[in-house]
Amino acid sequence: MSGHSKWATIKHKKAATDAKRGRAFTKVIREITIAARVGGGDPDSNPRLRTAIAAAKAENMPNDNVERAILRGTGQLEGEQYEEVYFEGYGPGGVGMLVQVVTSNRNRVVSEIRHLMSKHGGNMAEAGSVGWMFHRKGDVVVPKEQASEDKMLNIVLEAGAEDLRDDGLAWEVITPPEAFDAVRDALMKAGITPASAALAMVPQNYVKLTGAPAQQMLKLVEALEDHDDVQQVYANFDIDEKEIQAVMAAG
Repeated sequence: MSGHSKWATIKHKKAATDAKRGRAFTKVIREITIAARVGGGDPDSNPRLRTAIAAAKAENMPNDNVERAILRGTGQLEGEQYEEVYFEGYGPGGVGMLVQVVTSNRNRVVSEIRHLMSKHGGNMAEAGSVGWMFHRKGDVVVPKEQASEDKMLNIVLEAGAEDLRDDGLAWEVITPPEAFDAVRDALMKAGITPASAALAMVPQNYVKLTGAPAQQMLKLVEALEDHDDVQQVYANFDIDEKEIQAVMAAG
């Protein structure tokens, strides 16, 4: 079971503040820029860019912003130069963590991520010590009120998904990277709107947390996600829905 699918669903339901919305725009723009720089500016031949543009549309980002980000990525428009970095570490209870960062100042962000990890009961780890725990997969989270299990199974398996998981509040669909677009598009065509849909680093197994370590873990994830340079936080925790709800309510 994925703690992150529950986390994503509950966050999706919670009303976003203007500050959170502005931060979401910044993160999507950086992802579009990096995706265009790495794979080119044509979304038809660049799956990562295609996914980033879909995320921008989900945030109702103006097309002009998307186009400018693509042009900055391909070098056709001047702008701040970003570098993509992955940091590895451990959270409370030995949870493995991968933190994806897009930054213009690597030295500064290393210090800041280390500080956040330490403050919330985690620690940085050497490269390669955690990455092996995760596989790159398509990860689509659908709130349960959107569709029944039978309907989900019929749609996603036919579109090429590997697995449909029940995480309490949500269905979590796992796909091979190459089937991600087809699965997401099939759901959207059926009128099912995911809470989140992305190519992600999915854990091979999970660490169950309860009580104080669970609360500390969620506060660490939230602190990292609130950092302007952090794009994604991947972690192999499993925490009950009621504990996630309590942390979100307190926040």
